[in-house]
Amino acid sequence: MKRQEQQELSYYGLYLLRYLLEQHSRKAKNLNFIYQRELLAAETFEQARLDGYSVQGAQELAMAGLMKGLSLTRWSVIMEVLEKEFAVEVDDEKRIAFADKLLPLMSPVFEGYDLEVDGFEDSTEYVQLYTELTGALVLYIEQYGVQ
Repeated sequence: MKRQEQQELSYYGLYLLRYLLEQHSRKAKNLNFIYQRELLAAETFEQARLDGYSVQGAQELAMAGLMKGLSLTRWSVIMEVLEKEFAVEVDDEKRIAFADKLLPLMSPVFEGYDLEVDGFEDSTEYVQLYTELTGALVLYIEQYGVQ
């Protein structure tokens, strides 16, 4: 039976689908992408076990392959800027709640940037986004404070 004809996803496929629905909604619709990553993760786990890795070690390798290139989200970029540029203004206890509040407000800053492009976090566009977001947060904090 062809993989695309299967209706059930494995643990890896379900894990990836849930993550994509929450963080990368466009990719969640691409079942071929999910099936390919799911298969890669299962094969990685199996090979790692054959190579002598522990179950935990093999699982870590499989999950790394499953999630490769998917860690960058709008929320994660906001958190990075808050952690690196506003550690004094926004303490650790308030950072997550503040990032949640900022997420919809900073949406215009993210327009025109495709965070889902492989390697985006290593590009000059990422640096530009980071700079624009930092400026927008400076203005927001000056006007409204951290609440």
